[in-house]
Amino acid sequence: MSSRPSFDGARALAVAFLSSASLVAAAAGPCDLYASGGTPCIAAHSTTRALYGAFTGSLYQVKRGSDNTTTNIAPLAAGGVANAGSQDQFCASTTCLITIIYDQSGRGNHLTQAPKGAFSGPESNGADNLASAIGAPVTLNGQKAYGVFVSPGTGYRNNAVKGSATGDAPEGMYAVLDGTHYNGACCFDYGNAETNNLDTGNGHMEAIYYGDSTTWGSGAGSGPWIMADLENGLFSGANPKNNAGDPSITSRFVTAVIKGGPNKWAIRGANGASGSLSTYYNGARPTVAGYNPMSKEGAIILGIGGDNSVGGQGTFYEGVMTTGYPSDATENAVQDNIVAAKYATTSLTSGSALSVGSSISLRLTTPNFDTRYLAHTAAAVNTQVVTSSSSTALKQQASWTVRAGLGNGGCFSFESKDTAGSFLRHNNFELKVNANDGSKGFKEDATFCPQMGLNGQGSSIRAWGYPTRFIRHYINAGYIASNGGVHAFDAASSFNNDASFVVGTGFA
Repeated sequence: MSSRPSFDGARALAVAFLSSASLVAAAAGPCDLYASGGTPCIAAHSTTRALYGAFTGSLYQVKRGSDNTTTNIAPLAAGGVANAGSQDQFCASTTCLITIIYDQSGRGNHLTQAPKGAFSGPESNGADNLASAIGAPVTLNGQKAYGVFVSPGTGYRNNAVKGSATGDAPEGMYAVLDGTHYNGACCFDYGNAETNNLDTGNGHMEAIYYGDSTTWGSGAGSGPWIMADLENGLFSGANPKNNAGDPSITSRFVTAVIKGGPNKWAIRGANGASGSLSTYYNGARPTVAGYNPMSKEGAIILGIGGDNSVGGQGTFYEGVMTTGYPSDATENAVQDNIVAAKYATTSLTSGSALSVGSSISLRLTTPNFDTRYLAHTAAAVNTQVVTSSSSTALKQQASWTVRAGLGNGGCFSFESKDTAGSFLRHNNFELKVNANDGSKGFKEDATFCPQMGLNGQGSSIRAWGYPTRFIRHYINAGYIASNGGVHAFDAASSFNNDASFVVGTGFA
């Protein structure tokens, strides 16, 4: 006889636990619900909240740029939301990276910086980048928390996982993601992957993929879609090319579910802030050689492909992996729990208030350079001394019209005052002024999020799509730079000063 509860039983259990938002911290978490369904979590990762009702341990670790010291962030209470306030205090006036995402299951299946694989990451040793600790702020039941904002080149991995599914053994997984942050590159994944960072063949992975790649498969519409990365293919169903039943996603928060067992697997999904799970595929494995039976290896990845392909982007808030093939009823109860957590957006900016439509100037704060302003000459961004007696042309070159963020309306874009329709943007981390071509990539590259100045003056302005990187002047040129990264313009010396600007009224 099955030990799993019926659909009604699992739903009733969830309702009993979650009938009041005030009881969420003391109630069952997603992994409690999976355990009650007979398919316990072997890994539970989240930077936003505890995934067990009694969990009080560390959710994640951050490292600050000022002295490379680390600290762990725990929930505010057992089963509760992460203590974002402690992170904010620790990271004040400097940059912070997420170094470890702890496994809450007790098995030690933590996620750390992914090493080099078939593809190299951007770090000097071929490892992947770490995520900014502040790139993905949200609220849960009104309490602030931070997700994991994965830019291309960012990735986490564990190749020595305890208890994960290998071979053709059954497993389940879910992730809560940002439905508006994605691209078509390979591969923004969370799930089961190779243990050697290489592509070892068809069927050696089983991971959640989210994005709008059409290289291997697709769903209905133009995407993005929830698909399964089974290695050498992103599958939306049994047909390797298209499943019209796998819809394009439109919600800001997405619950993505993949589960698989011997010659069966499923894709399910939902709005992560409301509603119930829908099944987008439920059936047999793909008939292409290598996928039946599967040859899963049991590592866990986040933000990358199994071979360390590092082109994908997305945002991860929470996710788990289970042993055994979860019932729909259990997953439905987990979705109820996610909805009850009340994920919601919050401000992406702080510090100096910017007014859309206003004309601004950006004055440097670095000692001995504080009479200079961020300006441009043709497409090249530089710094120039500008005064009230400067030429009209120079005043225009050092003035910017504030626009709502082209890539995200929660931040801002800066239109050139002297070249209508051209915007400040980054290209290969170098600042340029280019005409808006209307592409998704351009809009994201031209979107910036101001915050309190890292040196205590004015504002520091981070790139929305690369929140570890801030507008910075270096040898009289403009870049988006990270604090102590691999490029010369990432130099830690004078970083806080070089990345802080006084926002003033535009000269033109």
